[in-house]
Amino acid sequence: MKAIVRILVGCMLWAFAAAGASVAQEAYPARAVKIIALNPPGGVSDTLARILGEGLGALWGKPVVVENKVGAAGIIGSEQVRTAEPDGYTLLMAFVGNLSINPGLYKKLSYDSERDFAPVSLVGRSPLMLIGNPAFPARDLGDLVRLAKQKPDAITYSSAGVGNGAHLAMELLQDMAGIRLFHIPYKGGPQAALAVASGEVQLSLTTIPTALPLMRGGQVRTLAVTTKERLPAIDGMPEVAEIPTVAESGLAGYEVTTWFGVVAPAKTPAAIIEKLNRDIGTVLGQPRIREQIANAGLVPEADSPEEFRALIASETRRWKDVIDARGIAAQ
Repeated sequence: MKAIVRILVGCMLWAFAAAGASVAQEAYPARAVKIIALNPPGGVSDTLARILGEGLGALWGKPVVVENKVGAAGIIGSEQVRTAEPDGYTLLMAFVGNLSINPGLYKKLSYDSERDFAPVSLVGRSPLMLIGNPAFPARDLGDLVRLAKQKPDAITYSSAGVGNGAHLAMELLQDMAGIRLFHIPYKGGPQAALAVASGEVQLSLTTIPTALPLMRGGQVRTLAVTTKERLPAIDGMPEVAEIPTVAESGLAGYEVTTWFGVVAPAKTPAAIIEKLNRDIGTVLGQPRIREQIANAGLVPEADSPEEFRALIASETRRWKDVIDARGIAAQ
């Protein structure tokens, strides 16, 4: 009889525990969720985090707070999320730089992109534009390649710093085209683009939000875009749709975008990852949210945790190959 009672009590306790676990999972999020952004307010990571946070907050009925952790190529913010409690309440708006470029760029990195984070979902991609000073004689990528082959290292280009995404994208372009340009790093993307407009340098790869004001003012000429397909027309600038891609301009297979996505600390429960992925997909499907992201110069895109993990791994291999081949080192 006592044995039967013990069995019944054990079954009841297991049932209560299982029910409690189920309620806890269903209750997520029960309080505010924090998203770490890796650049200052107004930067792409920050903007995406705030747009996504607003949508998730409305969906959950719980606040989503964006916290900016700037510095060390995203290492500081990444480390904060790596060491956070894996409960779904601290997330990272990660990007290609901290997840897939840093592992090849830094010999000693405090985190392992594939081991220390649980991918949740891709959020968006940012195409790059190859811009040139209006006085630069190249009208398209074909002209640029011909000029560069005639005078190796004579044509200058700017970037936001050694090892950033645009720098590596330009290094990849040079490698595929068999040319040599001279790199001049600046402190940020806007400064690098303004250097083209002023004539300090001749070329740069930059984001759409940075390029558009300069294009509208006639301060730069756009030679190509780095996406697989041409960009759609932009309000007030239908000519954007006429800009050829790098691939169609002679470098078949060239495609580069700066991508952004949400990751959580490793060991975050699978049920929370699944809910986050599902809810991010719901938010990114809303026309208002998609419009906000598009206005920020990005293409909204969601995927599964498995697909995002595969992207991180493949991009890590890709950029390490470029870094090693071109002899690039963090400064």
